[in-house]
Amino acid sequence: MQLDMFALSISGRRNNNEDAICAAPELGLFVVADGMGGYEGGEVASALTIEAIHELVRRTAGDADVTWPYRIDPERTVGENELMVATRLAADRIAARRTGALCEMGSTVAAVLLTREHAVIAHVGDSRVYRLRDGALAQLTVDHSLVSQLVANGMSAEDAERSPWRHVITRALGTSSADPEVQREPAHAGDVYLLCSDGLSEVLEPSELAALLALPAEDACRALVAAAYEAGSRDNISAIVVRCL
Repeated sequence: MQLDMFALSISGRRNNNEDAICAAPELGLFVVADGMGGYEGGEVASALTIEAIHELVRRTAGDADVTWPYRIDPERTVGENELMVATRLAADRIAARRTGALCEMGSTVAAVLLTREHAVIAHVGDSRVYRLRDGALAQLTVDHSLVSQLVANGMSAEDAERSPWRHVITRALGTSSADPEVQREPAHAGDVYLLCSDGLSEVLEPSELAALLALPAEDACRALVAAAYEAGSRDNISAIVVRCL
């Protein structure tokens, strides 16, 4: 499948950028990671996440006989196993470095692995994946966050968003709660995927996302990041836009 894509990550109004991104169209791999953990920790955690996932997918793509670092699930596809194993590898590498000044670090992640027929999606935390298809926007991931749990338990979305705990996530790589959610969706020509950190999704409405994703990939990506900044985002802002041709 041919792809038109563009990726951009900015520090925004913060002094440093704790987000990290990976765009490897030759592998069909796209990843956004949002690090946390105070002094240097967020940057280290997100970089470890990107490095581990890209490394695993690159190795498995180049060698059918490669030894996988963990047991695979025979009931899942190769692509699903790739992202599950890669995400676990990232989580373990972060956990192994959680000492001293880095003892509180962790990272969210949203990853898409595109093949000719499918999009495999994995996520941990509140970085998101959206898909625009025939003008309709769908959020393909559900945040691992306290707000999502409150809404699932019956609280209105408006009340949940006003909660003082609205930024609390319930899963992060490097912690004891790091299991990814993995799914596989049919991929069609014309589909547009957006991977983003919460610095973007928190301040833009779905209607804004859908309108901007109708643009060519580079224009869409730059416009989304600029719109999030203009909307007042106080966080780092990262986006990857991928259009299937």
